[in-house]
Amino acid sequence: MTLPYVAGEASPASSYLDEGHSVTSWLATTDHKRIAILYALSITVFFFIGGIAIALVRLELISPTGWFMTSDEYNRAFTIHGIIMVWFFLVPSIPATMGNFILPLMIGAPDVAFPRLNLMSWYLYVLGAAFTVYVLLSGGVDTGWTFYPPFSSDYSHSDVIPAAIGVFVVGFSSIATGVNFLATIHMLRAPGMTWFRLPLFAWSMYVVSMVMVLATPVLAMSLLLICAQRYFHFPIFDPSAGGDPLLFQHLFWFYSHPAVYIMILPAMGVVSEIFACFARRRVFGYTFMVFALLMIGVVGFMVWGHHMFVAGQSPLANLIFSFLSFIVAVPSAIKVFNWTATLYRGQIGYEAPMIYALGFLGLFTIGGLTGLFLASVPIDIAATDSYFVVAHFHTIMVGATVSAFMAGIHYWWPKITGRCYNEFWAQFAAITMFLGFNLTFLPQFIMGWLGMPRRYHYYPDVFQIWHVLSSGGAMILAAAYVLPLVYLGWSLFAGERAGDNPWHATGLEWQTSSPPPKHNFLRPPRITSEPYAYHEFGRAREEGQETPIGQQGEVP
Repeated sequence: MTLPYVAGEASPASSYLDEGHSVTSWLATTDHKRIAILYALSITVFFFIGGIAIALVRLELISPTGWFMTSDEYNRAFTIHGIIMVWFFLVPSIPATMGNFILPLMIGAPDVAFPRLNLMSWYLYVLGAAFTVYVLLSGGVDTGWTFYPPFSSDYSHSDVIPAAIGVFVVGFSSIATGVNFLATIHMLRAPGMTWFRLPLFAWSMYVVSMVMVLATPVLAMSLLLICAQRYFHFPIFDPSAGGDPLLFQHLFWFYSHPAVYIMILPAMGVVSEIFACFARRRVFGYTFMVFALLMIGVVGFMVWGHHMFVAGQSPLANLIFSFLSFIVAVPSAIKVFNWTATLYRGQIGYEAPMIYALGFLGLFTIGGLTGLFLASVPIDIAATDSYFVVAHFHTIMVGATVSAFMAGIHYWWPKITGRCYNEFWAQFAAITMFLGFNLTFLPQFIMGWLGMPRRYHYYPDVFQIWHVLSSGGAMILAAAYVLPLVYLGWSLFAGERAGDNPWHATGLEWQTSSPPPKHNFLRPPRITSEPYAYHEFGRAREEGQETPIGQQGEVP
């Protein structure tokens, strides 16, 4: 019989971790796996910086009159939280880490297409981060993460230009990563890896790379225009001198709504791999899943105007953008249906990656359904600038994306490190994160629907109970985020050795050693069948035939 994946023999040489131990060997590496580790360390630092900023905000909001912040300090705290979390964690989180590490392994490539460009993208990220750290140390920025003029261009007394330059530079890191992934998938697929044998994670990286390459330059231009008006006094957004005050919003959201899919599309790819593995079933409707990814990527460029229903657009424009916003929900609904069908009657195992992935499925569904409310013009007008919008945005961007990020980290941790983590604590952290997140943001849905505006330092007493619940949930959520640092860090030194394929998965990345050698495979692998062929794997085991998967290691 034809086996799902026939991989090349793994190299008996030492792993990528043994290819030099000096600082220089890491900072000058062109190995995609080491660069992924550098990205992971960098984004983890910024994740916790952004988390500390919002923890201060949630503590401040326990009291209706505030505790320890002035209004200006409050504005700076939530602004730095937004800038760091969006551009220095969420956008690069999955593509720059798991994408860098797993994508070449998954398609049978020895590395990415442009290894030096890959390293340069990380240095661009670090350079952009340096500007952001400078802004943080010099007192912060108070414009909100959206940099809306005229406040950002004319009236703010904070470090708007350094903050904008930091985001501008890190945008080039995203573009370099996108170009690299597109070339890698086009040019370096293993023999037999046809387009419709690509795993869904590889497809998600392909689509998100196109979005990054096409959309990010628009963000760069819009931020440069803000800097030009602020420093050179060009009247680009000044209506008194012939400028257009809404031009920036169009440019910004033309990038920033596709940026939502830069964050969520890779998450969809991660959980597709995990659902198939832990349900022991092929992904239901693989072809529909592929075209749903492509449709999300295309239609996502057409819906930016739904962020501007109250900005003075014509009723016709509002109608068109509302219709398109409902349309983009269709491929997302297809994916939710197909994931559910994949799980139906599967032999489901509830290991930590699967619990995180199920958390993603629940939160993504909640976020998607509440997004339909905001796609309706009259409801959006009532809910604009309320905590309902805050809760919806965070449910998709933080709840769903971070759940998938954690699912992927736990799923591929044995492959990345060659070590097993403590399964009990991983399951505990996954459940705690889901509960803590809902306790944080469900009260925000309620108070937003009741009329609580966002970005307000003081608020009426009637909303205090909801803010207290939300702040309590945020503390639980913080503990759930810190806990993996402990047990994953512990596993690096004291964890059991992982086998090459501890999850008995069919993916090509599991056909090499754990951790992989420098060039991934000794000989180029050859693909002979579809991905997710768990049915063929099961038949091979029943018939006592030799299979290339699931022969070593225990589930950690």
